[in-house]
Amino acid sequence: MTDVATRRLHTQRLTGDRFPSAVDTVGWLGAVQSQDYAGAKWALGQRTAGVSDADLDRLFNEGSILRTHVMRPTWHFVLPADIRWLQELTGHRVRALMAPYDRQWEVDAALLKRSCAAIVPAVRDRTHLSRRELDSALEQSGIRLGNLQLGHVLMHAELDALICSGPRNGKQMTYALLEERVPKARTLDRDEALAELTRRYFTGHGPAQPQDFAWWSGLTLSDTKRGLASVGNALIQEVIGGKPHWSAPGPMPPPNPDQILHLLPNHAGSLVAAPHRSRAREADRRTGIAHRPAGGLLPHGRVAREVAELVRAGLSTIEALTAASWGARSWLGRPGLDEGASADLVVYRADPRADIAVLAAPEHIVMRGRVVV
Repeated sequence: MTDVATRRLHTQRLTGDRFPSAVDTVGWLGAVQSQDYAGAKWALGQRTAGVSDADLDRLFNEGSILRTHVMRPTWHFVLPADIRWLQELTGHRVRALMAPYDRQWEVDAALLKRSCAAIVPAVRDRTHLSRRELDSALEQSGIRLGNLQLGHVLMHAELDALICSGPRNGKQMTYALLEERVPKARTLDRDEALAELTRRYFTGHGPAQPQDFAWWSGLTLSDTKRGLASVGNALIQEVIGGKPHWSAPGPMPPPNPDQILHLLPNHAGSLVAAPHRSRAREADRRTGIAHRPAGGLLPHGRVAREVAELVRAGLSTIEALTAASWGARSWLGRPGLDEGASADLVVYRADPRADIAVLAAPEHIVMRGRVVV
């Protein structure tokens, strides 16, 4: 397994030669998870020679690197040339994962049609709008949405290839009309797209197993097998630890006698690309990859665990609760309570400021005015 980790470090360009441009880095990896914009830039910087933070912001603002929901229900950096065929290949899988939450938050086809009819003209003619500005545009069209509803509506608009990232406005992300941001994005038929994504993943992340690609891409194992069968001699199969792995043919990475400490950002590709995380982490420890104790391995939405990890990391109970509530609300663009807005309530038997353990066992949960627990 140590050899596997060493080879993955090499194929992901964490060791060996780095890419001359961050555009090349994104293209090599296929997509880079980027809901944490700063962390995703860090991931690109580790693989790109001589690039600065300002360089990455410039590439993003000019549209050489885009950010959209694709493959899984989270943001990824992708290249303009790839965004349309990636959405066409994987969008239906993301919609399927979102479906139960769409029902929960009453995001149906009628709401999406009305909302997209308001969003598209709002961002036309390169009128790049932030999330809050799009929320205002929707309200002016008579569509008032809660935060989670708004997030789902915007995600669907991205999956439908209507909008994508625009240039940042200060620290604010904006949305742009995709047909203006990328007027000539190439398209591939499904078999071509599946073969292309399969080849890029195993070339840029291998050696890896089919399950790794299925999890990373959001596609099924059946799709994965079809993709592997379609790439011909672009990939080779080998048995490692009794299990089949695929990678691109080529020489093994040279031995590196020096110990290197890799400080990876959260949602690091070396782990996001491999769902067998306990084995990956053990191999990474042997190979010199350090993980933050409260970093990207904690699943989102598990507030009790998030708060506990923040306290373990050194925050006070009040600071941790604030980070998981008001801090998160501010990040979503809602710094305070809005008069007249619906509110979700979580009711506990005891004060979590005195004992954070009570967060794991809420007495009642009220969502959009309805008691659900």
